[in-house]
Amino acid sequence: QVQLVESGGGLVQAGGSLRLSCADSGRTFSSYTMGWFRQAPGKERDFVAAITWSGGSTHYADSVKGRFTISRDNAKNTVYLQMNSLKPEDTAVYYCAARSYYNYNSIGLPRSYSYWGQGTQVTVSS
Repeated sequence: QVQLVESGGGLVQAGGSLRLSCADSGRTFSSYTMGWFRQAPGKERDFVAAITWSGGSTHYADSVKGRFTISRDNAKNTVYLQMNSLKPEDTAVYYCAARSYYNYNSIGLPRSYSYWGQGTQVTVSS
């Protein structure tokens, strides 16, 4: 069973940084592809970043490339999203998600992920 809990959200000024964490209490974390998504009010849930089970491959949305970094620590059952140079348009609820396989073509599709956390709010003020 995969149970994901996000933390680390908050209010930050534009140009600032935050690090989100997503911890899994299950036993199979190290075998899952992990993703981060975000959803702003009135908008669809969008892909942010993903990382393969080994951490050997990462993927990013164009809007966050060069500013965000996804990483994972399988010994701690935790995936991270380091967010730098934050912009007001990064404001959203951020969700982590997990799936048991890797497929490049669907890496950014929310419906391809089986497990989701409850989300954490990130607000960037101008």
